[in-house]
Amino acid sequence: MPPLDLAVIGGTGLYRLAALTGVQAVEGDTPYGAPSGPVRVGQLAGRRVGFLARHGEGHSLPPHRVNYRANLWRLKDLGARRVLAVNTVGGITDAWGPQVLGLPDQLIDYTWGRTSSFWDGEGGEVLHVDFGEPYTPSLRAAVLAAANKAGVALVDGGCYGATQGPRLETRAEIARMRRDGCDLVGMTGMPEAGLARELGLDYACLAIVANWAAGCGDAAEITLEEVLANVEAASAGLPGLLEALLG
Repeated sequence: MPPLDLAVIGGTGLYRLAALTGVQAVEGDTPYGAPSGPVRVGQLAGRRVGFLARHGEGHSLPPHRVNYRANLWRLKDLGARRVLAVNTVGGITDAWGPQVLGLPDQLIDYTWGRTSSFWDGEGGEVLHVDFGEPYTPSLRAAVLAAANKAGVALVDGGCYGATQGPRLETRAEIARMRRDGCDLVGMTGMPEAGLARELGLDYACLAIVANWAAGCGDAAEITLEEVLANVEAASAGLPGLLEALLG
Protein backbone atom coordinates (compact mmCIF):
# COMPACT_ATOMS: atom_id res chain seq x y z
CA MET A 1 0.00 0.00 0.00
CA PRO A 2 1.44 3.44 -0.92
CA PRO A 3 2.34 5.70 2.01
CA LEU A 4 -0.10 8.22 3.43
CA ASP A 5 0.28 11.87 2.51
CA LEU A 6 -1.52 12.84 5.72
CA ALA A 7 -2.98 11.11 8.76
CA VAL A 8 -5.86 12.67 10.69
CA ILE A 9 -6.80 11.62 14.22
CA GLY A 10 -10.37 12.54 15.12
CA GLY A 11 -11.44 13.46 18.63
CA THR A 12 -14.82 13.62 20.36
CA GLY A 13 -17.54 14.34 17.81
CA LEU A 14 -15.37 13.59 14.78
CA TYR A 15 -15.59 9.90 14.01
CA ARG A 16 -15.18 9.90 10.23
CA LEU A 17 -14.08 12.08 7.31
CA ALA A 18 -17.03 12.20 4.95
CA ALA A 19 -14.91 13.78 2.21
CA LEU A 20 -12.74 10.65 1.84
CA THR A 21 -13.45 8.58 -1.27
CA GLY A 22 -12.50 5.02 -2.19
CA VAL A 23 -12.12 4.16 1.47
CA GLN A 24 -10.42 0.97 2.65
CA ALA A 25 -10.20 -0.14 6.28
CA VAL A 26 -6.83 -1.17 7.70
CA GLU A 27 -7.29 -3.30 10.80
CA GLY A 28 -5.27 -5.59 13.06
CA ASP A 29 -2.97 -5.37 16.05
CA THR A 30 0.43 -3.67 16.33
CA PRO A 31 3.47 -4.60 18.44
CA TYR A 32 1.84 -2.38 21.08
CA GLY A 33 -1.61 -3.94 20.96
CA ALA A 34 -4.80 -2.90 19.24
CA PRO A 35 -5.36 0.67 17.99
CA SER A 36 -8.58 2.48 18.78
CA GLY A 37 -10.12 1.11 15.60
CA PRO A 38 -9.53 0.74 11.88
CA VAL A 39 -7.63 3.37 9.93
CA ARG A 40 -9.90 4.47 7.07
CA VAL A 41 -7.64 5.12 4.09
CA GLY A 42 -8.96 6.95 1.04
CA GLN A 43 -8.47 9.82 -1.36
CA LEU A 44 -8.88 13.51 -0.64
CA ALA A 45 -7.82 16.18 -3.12
CA GLY A 46 -6.04 13.47 -5.09
CA ARG A 47 -3.85 12.50 -2.10
CA ARG A 48 -3.84 9.48 0.19
CA VAL A 49 -5.27 10.27 3.62
CA GLY A 50 -5.79 8.02 6.62
CA PHE A 51 -8.35 8.73 9.34
CA LEU A 52 -8.42 7.18 12.81
CA ALA A 53 -11.09 7.86 15.44
CA ARG A 54 -9.11 8.28 18.67
CA HIS A 55 -11.93 7.13 20.95
CA GLY A 56 -13.15 4.41 18.59
CA GLU A 57 -15.83 4.89 15.96
CA GLY A 58 -18.52 4.38 18.60
CA HIS A 59 -16.74 6.56 21.19
CA SER A 60 -16.11 3.56 23.44
CA LEU A 61 -12.65 4.51 24.76
CA PRO A 62 -12.19 7.12 27.52
CA PRO A 63 -9.08 9.31 27.28
CA HIS A 64 -7.04 7.37 29.83
CA ARG A 65 -7.73 4.04 28.09
CA VAL A 66 -6.77 5.06 24.54
CA ASN A 67 -3.82 3.00 23.26
CA TYR A 68 -1.85 6.00 22.04
CA ARG A 69 1.23 3.93 21.22
CA ALA A 70 -0.69 1.53 18.99
CA ASN A 71 -2.46 4.41 17.23
CA LEU A 72 0.74 6.29 16.37
CA TRP A 73 2.62 3.14 15.45
CA ARG A 74 -0.15 2.09 13.04
CA LEU A 75 -0.11 5.48 11.32
CA LYS A 76 3.67 5.42 10.92
CA ASP A 77 3.51 1.83 9.67
CA LEU A 78 1.12 3.04 6.96
CA GLY A 79 3.78 5.49 5.83
CA ALA A 80 2.41 8.65 7.42
CA ARG A 81 4.93 11.42 7.99
CA ARG A 82 2.45 14.16 8.94
CA VAL A 83 -0.25 13.76 11.59
CA LEU A 84 -2.96 16.33 12.18
CA ALA A 85 -4.59 15.59 15.52
CA VAL A 86 -8.07 17.02 16.04
CA ASN A 87 -8.73 17.53 19.76
CA THR A 88 -12.01 18.62 21.32
CA VAL A 89 -11.22 21.02 24.17
CA GLY A 90 -12.60 23.47 26.66
CA GLY A 91 -11.71 27.16 26.46
CA ILE A 92 -10.00 28.95 29.33
CA THR A 93 -8.86 32.34 28.03
CA ASP A 94 -10.93 34.85 26.09
CA ALA A 95 -9.71 33.94 22.59
CA TRP A 96 -10.78 30.32 23.06
CA GLY A 97 -14.57 30.44 23.21
CA PRO A 98 -16.98 27.73 21.99
CA GLN A 99 -16.77 26.88 18.26
CA VAL A 100 -13.29 28.38 17.94
CA LEU A 101 -10.63 26.48 15.96
CA GLY A 102 -7.01 26.93 16.87
CA LEU A 103 -3.46 25.65 16.67
CA PRO A 104 -1.77 25.60 20.07
CA ASP A 105 2.01 25.85 20.12
CA GLN A 106 2.69 24.71 23.69
CA LEU A 107 1.33 22.23 26.21
CA ILE A 108 1.48 21.25 29.87
CA ASP A 109 0.95 17.62 30.83
CA TYR A 110 -1.21 17.02 33.93
CA THR A 111 -1.94 13.37 33.11
CA TRP A 112 -0.70 10.45 35.16
CA GLY A 113 -0.41 6.68 34.87
CA ARG A 114 -0.53 6.59 31.07
CA THR A 115 2.05 4.70 29.04
CA SER A 116 3.90 7.72 27.74
CA SER A 117 6.92 6.40 25.84
CA PHE A 118 8.03 3.73 23.40
CA TRP A 119 11.35 3.70 25.26
CA ASP A 120 10.22 2.01 28.45
CA GLY A 121 13.42 0.10 29.14
CA GLU A 122 12.00 -3.32 28.30
CA GLY A 123 14.77 -4.70 26.14
CA GLY A 124 15.32 -1.63 24.02
CA GLU A 125 17.01 1.75 23.96
CA VAL A 126 16.15 4.60 26.26
CA LEU A 127 16.02 7.85 24.29
CA HIS A 128 15.30 11.41 25.42
CA VAL A 129 13.67 13.39 22.62
CA ASP A 130 13.74 17.17 22.45
CA PHE A 131 10.24 18.40 23.26
CA GLY A 132 10.73 22.13 23.75
CA GLU A 133 8.43 22.73 20.78
CA PRO A 134 5.80 19.99 21.20
CA TYR A 135 4.10 20.72 17.87
CA THR A 136 6.09 20.66 14.64
CA PRO A 137 6.56 24.30 13.54
CA SER A 138 6.63 23.49 9.81
CA LEU A 139 3.34 21.57 9.98
CA ARG A 140 1.73 24.30 12.08
CA ALA A 141 2.80 26.85 9.45
CA ALA A 142 1.39 24.69 6.66
CA VAL A 143 -1.95 24.32 8.47
CA LEU A 144 -2.14 28.07 9.10
CA ALA A 145 -1.44 28.78 5.42
CA ALA A 146 -4.05 26.23 4.37
CA ALA A 147 -6.64 27.77 6.70
CA ASN A 148 -5.93 31.21 5.25
CA LYS A 149 -6.31 29.84 1.72
CA ALA A 150 -9.57 28.08 2.62
CA GLY A 151 -10.97 31.08 4.50
CA VAL A 152 -11.07 29.22 7.83
CA ALA A 153 -10.38 31.32 10.92
CA LEU A 154 -7.81 29.86 13.33
CA VAL A 155 -6.34 31.07 16.60
CA ASP A 156 -2.58 30.91 16.16
CA GLY A 157 -0.79 29.79 19.30
CA GLY A 158 -1.82 28.96 22.83
CA CYS A 159 -1.04 26.47 25.57
CA TYR A 160 -2.94 23.18 25.79
CA GLY A 161 -3.33 21.73 29.28
CA ALA A 162 -3.74 17.93 29.12
CA THR A 163 -5.74 16.53 32.05
CA GLN A 164 -6.43 12.95 33.05
CA GLY A 165 -10.21 12.73 32.63
CA PRO A 166 -12.64 11.30 31.98
CA ARG A 167 -14.33 13.63 34.43
CA LEU A 168 -14.30 17.34 33.70
CA GLU A 169 -12.24 19.69 35.82
CA THR A 170 -13.19 21.66 38.93
CA ARG A 171 -13.27 25.45 38.93
CA ALA A 172 -10.19 25.43 41.19
CA GLU A 173 -8.30 23.15 38.81
CA ILE A 174 -9.07 25.43 35.87
CA ALA A 175 -8.05 28.49 37.91
CA ARG A 176 -4.73 26.77 38.60
CA MET A 177 -4.31 25.96 34.92
CA ARG A 178 -4.99 29.58 34.00
CA ARG A 179 -2.27 30.66 36.45
CA ASP A 180 0.04 28.09 34.84
CA GLY A 181 -0.52 29.74 31.46
CA CYS A 182 -3.00 27.33 29.85
CA ASP A 183 -5.42 28.70 27.26
CA LEU A 184 -7.36 25.50 26.64
CA VAL A 185 -7.93 22.17 28.36
CA GLY A 186 -8.34 18.68 26.94
CA MET A 187 -7.77 15.07 27.90
CA THR A 188 -5.98 13.56 24.90
CA GLY A 189 -3.10 15.90 24.08
CA MET A 190 -0.63 13.71 25.95
CA PRO A 191 1.01 11.28 25.60
CA GLU A 192 0.01 11.47 21.94
CA ALA A 193 2.21 14.45 21.06
CA GLY A 194 5.23 13.01 22.84
CA LEU A 195 4.86 9.60 21.19
CA ALA A 196 4.62 11.24 17.76
CA ARG A 197 7.91 13.03 18.48
CA GLU A 198 9.56 9.75 19.49
CA LEU A 199 8.51 8.23 16.15
CA GLY A 200 9.83 11.22 14.20
CA LEU A 201 6.39 12.21 12.94
CA ASP A 202 5.45 15.80 12.12
CA TYR A 203 2.54 16.47 14.46
CA ALA A 204 0.17 19.38 15.03
CA CYS A 205 -2.97 19.80 17.11
CA LEU A 206 -6.10 21.33 15.60
CA ALA A 207 -8.14 22.20 18.68
CA ILE A 208 -11.93 22.53 18.49
CA VAL A 209 -13.45 24.39 21.43
CA ALA A 210 -16.65 22.63 22.45
CA ASN A 211 -17.40 24.59 25.63
CA TRP A 212 -16.03 26.98 28.21
CA ALA A 213 -14.03 25.28 30.95
CA ALA A 214 -15.39 25.43 34.51
CA GLY A 215 -15.56 29.00 35.78
CA CYS A 216 -14.65 30.55 32.41
CA GLY A 217 -16.72 32.67 30.04
CA ASP A 218 -20.42 32.06 30.54
CA ALA A 219 -19.78 28.47 31.64
CA ALA A 220 -22.83 26.56 32.82
CA GLU A 221 -23.39 22.85 33.27
CA ILE A 222 -21.90 21.18 30.21
CA THR A 223 -24.09 18.79 28.22
CA LEU A 224 -23.06 16.27 25.58
CA GLU A 225 -25.58 17.79 23.19
CA GLU A 226 -23.91 21.19 23.52
CA VAL A 227 -20.46 19.69 22.99
CA LEU A 228 -21.44 17.78 19.86
CA ALA A 229 -23.32 20.76 18.38
CA ASN A 230 -20.32 23.05 18.86
CA VAL A 231 -17.92 20.47 17.41
CA GLU A 232 -20.15 20.06 14.35
CA ALA A 233 -20.36 23.81 13.82
CA ALA A 234 -16.62 24.35 14.27
CA SER A 235 -15.77 21.42 11.98
CA ALA A 236 -17.66 22.84 9.01
CA GLY A 237 -14.48 24.30 7.49
CA LEU A 238 -12.35 21.20 8.07
CA PRO A 239 -12.80 19.61 4.60
CA GLY A 240 -11.73 22.82 2.88
CA LEU A 241 -8.78 23.24 5.20
CA LEU A 242 -7.60 19.66 4.53
CA GLU A 243 -7.94 20.10 0.77
CA ALA A 244 -5.86 23.26 0.94
CA LEU A 245 -3.28 21.52 3.14
CA LEU A 246 -2.98 18.69 0.62
CA GLY A 247 -2.99 20.93 -2.44
